[in-house]
Amino acid sequence: MNRNDVNPVGELTLRTLAMPADANAAGDIFGGWVMAQMDLACGIRAAERAKGRVVTAAVKEMSFAKPMKVGDTLCIYIDITRVGRTSMTLRVEAWAQRYLSDLMERVTHADFVMVALDSQGKPTPIPDEK
Repeated sequence: MNRNDVNPVGELTLRTLAMPADANAAGDIFGGWVMAQMDLACGIRAAERAKGRVVTAAVKEMSFAKPMKVGDTLCIYIDITRVGRTSMTLRVEAWAQRYLSDLMERVTHADFVMVALDSQGKPTPIPDEK
């Protein structure tokens, strides 16, 4: 078993509850909902790092290892793995904290590429970290 399947890597950026409206008839949460939460968390973390507006440019391969269920808490962890001139790559892990339990299981992970934009919507340089 890979250590990344046991402990989350990165900074906890978003926690939210999986609700019945986010599920199919069997009670499994739609993968698109999980992906949308991952994208939202990336927007938060990337905007903080870029000190401004960002957009999603790409999502690299994503597969689901475990289902999310109604009542689970979705925990999104982010690690910025690369910062270029105007873009950055974020490693995103989605973990399910099972309902009324301390059990955490990784649901999926992916690399998101985010681009910093200026007020005209053009790519802009990401400032150096201080």
